[in-house]
Amino acid sequence: MLEVRDLKVAFPKEEPGSKLVDWAVKGISFSMGRGEILAIIGESGSGKSMTALSIAGLLPPDAVSSGEILFNKKDLMALSKEGRRMVQGKDISMIFQEPMTSLNPVMKIGKQIEEVLVLHTGLSKAERKERVCKALLDAGLADPERLCQSYPHQLSGGMRQRVMIAMASVLKPQLMIADEPTTALDKRIQGQILRLLKQINTEKKMGILFISHNLEVVKDFCDRILVMYQGEIVESGTPEEIFQNPKEEYTKKLLASIPKGKQIVKKEILEKKPVLEVRNLNVYYTEKRKQKRQVIFNANFTIYEKEIVGLVGDSGGGKSSLSKAILGINKDIKGEICHFTEYPQMVFQDPYGSLNPVKRIGWILEEPLRIQGRLKKAERKEKVLHLLERVGLDRAYAGRRPGELSGGQRQRVCIALALILESRFIIADEPVSALDVTIQAQILELLKELKEEYKLSYLFISHDMAVINEMCDRILRLEDGKLYEEI
Repeated sequence: MLEVRDLKVAFPKEEPGSKLVDWAVKGISFSMGRGEILAIIGESGSGKSMTALSIAGLLPPDAVSSGEILFNKKDLMALSKEGRRMVQGKDISMIFQEPMTSLNPVMKIGKQIEEVLVLHTGLSKAERKERVCKALLDAGLADPERLCQSYPHQLSGGMRQRVMIAMASVLKPQLMIADEPTTALDKRIQGQILRLLKQINTEKKMGILFISHNLEVVKDFCDRILVMYQGEIVESGTPEEIFQNPKEEYTKKLLASIPKGKQIVKKEILEKKPVLEVRNLNVYYTEKRKQKRQVIFNANFTIYEKEIVGLVGDSGGGKSSLSKAILGINKDIKGEICHFTEYPQMVFQDPYGSLNPVKRIGWILEEPLRIQGRLKKAERKEKVLHLLERVGLDRAYAGRRPGELSGGQRQRVCIALALILESRFIIADEPVSALDVTIQAQILELLKELKEEYKLSYLFISHDMAVINEMCDRILRLEDGKLYEEI
């Protein structure tokens, strides 16, 4: 069904007249059979997403590409824009890694999903509505009638991701490109979505090109795996071959980086200073006709100095709402929130939506220091460059814009931004969800080191219990807006 031959993708230097140097994809070749589930794994910046965007015809305007992409024996790269749009819309769909930036913020969810049905089917309005509602239900979203009238910002990150999955699957295409489709989902919904994709794959013989850094998901879900590193395919094989008998050192390194977790031992809190106290907190959202919907009910907890507290719960259960209330982003609250530190910060779940797309990374990181006004220009720039290195990025990234970075690289920039003012309390909302396991391990280790160095405390939100067990001293669980302490 799909054959990629000698695909190359490069980006020019910004200096006029310079030669191509930034090769994102370096002449890769592979094929997919009809109905096959093929995974591409590798660390951030290895070329996974650029490969997917090449097949979908969605490369950035400044990208230069060559090679052949044969879909049903037709070379997609040789088609006109109109011809390629017809194939992409009907026969090839894509689930993007960052749902908030992929959905139209001023269009209701129902209209966005219905749009592909209007363009590619002859269904009546009533039939389209029925198909949209069914797609939302299949993607694990309850009350589809209400969701159809909602805007993207009114949904949680996990709910937005499921909307993207509903949109991509509503036409039941021949090939679905899934770029980190379960990154923002909790384990229960993740399993539901994977079962849905597997069901469509079986019933409709739909091929799935599955890009992920979650190796446990890949192991159980896919028929075959490609391992990418620095724009090249370094190894391929079945899940059994890759996981049980990896040949390349890079593949072995990836597998060794999978979080193993640890048994959390309850620590006695003796004379530790609190950095945050939450007392009888109730959080609301005002909906249509000024009706209030309560999402958090009488939450009480304390976070102490140098403590990492995990927060878990289903997607849409109120985790991000609670964190936004703590930082004053959502002011529709009742109760008390007492901070005992300066400059509390947050690492948001969606890294691209958190960064100014027209500014360079160096400017973005330096801006809080300029506002603070304590350092001279040279000192600010050196601190920015040093912090980039601390989160695993080269100093040269200061000159790039967010759109020139991979999802994992953008997430690391967001972590650097939260650290730039040396805050002692940070809310980390899925801080490693967009990172491959090797970089994830580095970032988790970095967060631990910074905790000791600066006496930091974290409220650590994640769907990955292995990560939670690896990082946290205590766990809070949100269920239907009510908070419980597990350990």
